[in-house]
Amino acid sequence: MKLHELIKVKAKLKKRLGRGLGSGKGKTGGRGTKGQKARGKIPASFIGGTLPLYKRLPLKRGKGNPKLALTTRPISLTHLQVFKGKTQIDMEQLLKEGIIEKKDLKSGVKITGGEIKLPLTVKLPVSKNAKSKIIAAGGTVE
Repeated sequence: MKLHELIKVKAKLKKRLGRGLGSGKGKTGGRGTKGQKARGKIPASFIGGTLPLYKRLPLKRGKGNPKLALTTRPISLTHLQVFKGKTQIDMEQLLKEGIIEKKDLKSGVKITGGEIKLPLTVKLPVSKNAKSKIIAAGGTVE
C-alpha cells in the first residue's frame, strides 16, 4: 500500500477539548480566558443582562387559556330546516348533517334566532328568542 492509494476520509472527528496541554486545546479548551462564557453553561437565548426578547414581545391573551380560547358557535334556526319534523336535535345529529365540525364538539354550540316551521325537539343550549320560535312551531326544548 502506498500513500496515494489510501482511501480519503471526509468525516472530521469532533474536536476533543480540555485533554491536556499537549493536545493544543488544553487548559481553557478554546473558550478564551475568564468571563461568563468561559465558565458554566449559559442559555443561547441569554443577551447579557438585558430583558430577553421573549419577555419584550406582547402577550397573546386567550391562546393558552381555554376559557377565553373556546367560544360557543352560534347556529341559526334556519340551519335546522334540513331535519325532518319531530327529530331530536343534539350535537351528534348536527355533526352527521355537517352543520358543525368536530372542533365545535369541544367548545359547544348555541341555537340562536331565525325562522323555523318544523316541530323539533332540541337538546342544546337555546336563546330566549329561538326557544319561543321552536315552541310556536310545535317543538320542545330540553
